Amino acid sequence: MSRLPPLETQEMTPEQRRVHDDIANGPRGSVRGPFPVLVRSPGLADHVQKAGGYLRYESELPGKLRELAILTVARYWEAGYEWAAHAPIAESEGLASATIEAIRVGAAPDFADPAEAAVHAFCMEVLTTREAADGNYRAALDLLGEEGLVDLVGLMGYYCLVSFTLNVFRIEPPGGPPSFA
Repeated sequence: MSRLPPLETQEMTPEQRRVHDDIANGPRGSVRGPFPVLVRSPGLADHVQKAGGYLRYESELPGKLRELAILTVARYWEAGYEWAAHAPIAESEGLASATIEAIRVGAAPDFADPAEAAVHAFCMEVLTTREAADGNYRAALDLLGEEGLVDLVGLMGYYCLVSFTLNVFRIEPPGGPPSFA
């Protein structure tokens, strides 16, 4: 149970209701995950949902690489809701189930695709060292170009925010959190 239960629509301020409805009527189709909590701060929720909408639905990042980055961040922060939401999407985008499972259990994936290896290495280095050394930076830049690399860093930051929100407010996925053993 979330530390802050969702507001009923009749409890919302007009601004909370506007943001709630924008999220519900947007590409997500409903207000779930971190958004029932975030809507309590409608200014933040509005900006967060717009940034997330761009990063998920409009960015030029290939879907498989986008979802790989999301899973890498979700696993790093042990954000069960995010993992449960994105593992099936990652598989539908073409990420191998063995890769998904390796990330879930904290093992080094055996990547057949050099692009996946480059994105994972970049993400892990940024998460664990708070920066990217020249080799991983250059590999990601060569792969994604300037705009793509900026979008990848933005995606990682966005999903760190999402993970923090999910973890701090103890928002669990339906059916309970996955095991990160």
